[in-house]
Amino acid sequence: MGTSTGHGTAATSVDVKQTRHIARAVHAVVDVFSTEATVYGIVLVAALITVGWKFNTDFEVLVFIVGSTLVFWVTHVYARAAVARRADADPEHPVRVTDALAEAVRHSIGMLFAMLLPAVFLLLATVGVLDEYVAYYIALWIGVGLLVIIGFVVATRNGRPIWLRFIAAAATGALGLLVIWLGSLVH
Repeated sequence: MGTSTGHGTAATSVDVKQTRHIARAVHAVVDVFSTEATVYGIVLVAALITVGWKFNTDFEVLVFIVGSTLVFWVTHVYARAAVARRADADPEHPVRVTDALAEAVRHSIGMLFAMLLPAVFLLLATVGVLDEYVAYYIALWIGVGLLVIIGFVVATRNGRPIWLRFIAAAATGALGLLVIWLGSLVH
């Protein structure tokens, strides 16, 4: 039997810590992307992209999408904080404004995350790295792809069998396409 120098144990301990840190980060991202605020943000951004094509420059489209999403996000945060109440509804201890705002930001941060990837591709078109229409289509399909992933992840978290996970993913993507199309008609 061989002797251990302890090096393998230290390396394994570091690997386990790194793996746990990565797993926590992935779990946090999945949590943010598995909210109604993120789904709303994805659909909003996609609808804004379809409407934004009427602008003259890629930069104007990018500013329109980022600005509009920020306005909707601030409105969402304001609305949630304005109606905040405690679960126990104790009038002696009302919800503090800072607590209500913090909870509202946590709840709706997915709207901003939903904007990031499409905005990156629109920025690439703005600086001339991508053709504008290529960037628009990539940005739109990123939204649909995210909706498909969200459908699959939520079905997985709900313990659905694998075949139902794929159906949920397809249904979420298809409904997302429908809502994006309807949103573009309204705007």
